[in-house]
Amino acid sequence: MSSPGAERDAIVIGSGINSLACAALLSRAGWSVLVLEREQELGGAVRTAELTEPGYLHDVFSAWHPLWVGGAAHAELGAELAERGLEYLNTDLPTATLFPDGEAAFLLRSTESNEAELGPEWRGVVESFVPNADLAFGVLGTELWSRDGLGLALRAYRRLGARGLAEFAGTMLASSRDWLTSTLASERAHGLLAPWVLHTGLGPDAAGSGFMTHVIGFAVQEGGMPIPRRGGARLVDALVRLIEDHGGSCETARDVERVLVEDGRARGVRVTDGEELRAHRAVIANVTPTQLYGRLLEDHDGLGRRFRYGRAEMQIHFALSEPPRWDGDERLGRTAIVHLTPGLDGVSRAVNEAERGLLPAEATIVVGQPLTIDPSRAPVGAGLLWIQLQELPWHVKGDAAGELDPGTGTWTEELRERYADRIQARIARQVPNLELAIRKRVTLSPADLQAANVNLHHGDPYSGSLALDQNLLWRPLPARPGHATPVKGLWQIGASTHPGPGLGAGSGTLVAKRLLRKGLLR
Repeated sequence: MSSPGAERDAIVIGSGINSLACAALLSRAGWSVLVLEREQELGGAVRTAELTEPGYLHDVFSAWHPLWVGGAAHAELGAELAERGLEYLNTDLPTATLFPDGEAAFLLRSTESNEAELGPEWRGVVESFVPNADLAFGVLGTELWSRDGLGLALRAYRRLGARGLAEFAGTMLASSRDWLTSTLASERAHGLLAPWVLHTGLGPDAAGSGFMTHVIGFAVQEGGMPIPRRGGARLVDALVRLIEDHGGSCETARDVERVLVEDGRARGVRVTDGEELRAHRAVIANVTPTQLYGRLLEDHDGLGRRFRYGRAEMQIHFALSEPPRWDGDERLGRTAIVHLTPGLDGVSRAVNEAERGLLPAEATIVVGQPLTIDPSRAPVGAGLLWIQLQELPWHVKGDAAGELDPGTGTWTEELRERYADRIQARIARQVPNLELAIRKRVTLSPADLQAANVNLHHGDPYSGSLALDQNLLWRPLPARPGHATPVKGLWQIGASTHPGPGLGAGSGTLVAKRLLRKGLLR
């Protein structure tokens, strides 16, 4: 617990990856930092637990760390985190798509290998990206409404000229469907890459999804699919130790109910037990606009009510008595993430059904196989699967397959398990030993996700729709973009803010660096 009357330089609300990275960067620079978490565990959506059976270590929510390993926070903190026990493992087989006919396509770790897999056009994909990769990643790693954002725009203008800059910006708005079909001839290649836009909160027909497909394809080739040995929580543990080693503290079961504002400036917080804690430089809130403007502040402008949420998610965790044996290409059993889908049109159809309130008839199934990288997460000879379904409605109006009765439209235990049965049966058609090998299955519905983490509102794993008016320059809201809030000294970070969701800690890093550059002394 905090020392009575103690004043910190900064108080961070929430302990997700953005919070911990921000707190680590500030504490290393000499700031006194306090992180307050409402739940019993630190880490937000980064949690590792024996969810099914003893000895089976499941990453309960998020699981894969390419954005962290390739991000600015890791570049700065990685060596110190390694000293505190964090070790990353990687693979040469990061991802594949398995189609219903049993054929598979793989994204590998070199341009030459991917040319052979996806067709000769792939070299052009890479060569067109590399010269302006700094601009593409700069968009995702810069505070756009700032001097740095202006500097990025000027750099792009000087390099590309007016017409070139207009073309670059225009290509950023293309859909994944348009980009894929105009760039790659192979429908298998389309089906390999299209599911990845789901991991950015988009669908293959959404504006901006083509840019994200291009970025992810290049990033996975170059960076693989790294994960921490013994589970994602090892990243949380190392960050917490780093914060504490520099004099900061992290407290659980501390639910902040109000940001204290005096003379138009954030001066601290009040927790639900009535204690008031002071911060003389900054209060940093890793919350959604719903929480920020609906609870922590007075929402005079209705900002919290304007924010929209996206599709919901379900997860299924399997403890298996033996590894899954895939029909088809033997590499599938060694691949970190396998998508099951009919292809680009299949992803598009499932997204459309979910957005109309229907349970998709043929969802895109994300089959994560962490044991292909880290065998220490399960007993010797066992199997473990992490299943993600990103095309679900929060309120269920019906079933596109006409098989399940949604009842009142809420996610009951019955509906959750029956839909999980459908997904299990589909996986079993391509993993014949699956059902005989199941020791235990645990399913998390959208309602379970919301109950576990207040930022997963309506089961949205990305803390808000990433439609164009709530993305990039306009995230979280066109009326309040960026990380500054209407209250001086109060900053918003997290997946609801730019650069959006993912384990890159982008928003926490951006705010920490901005605070350190300004100094923000009393």
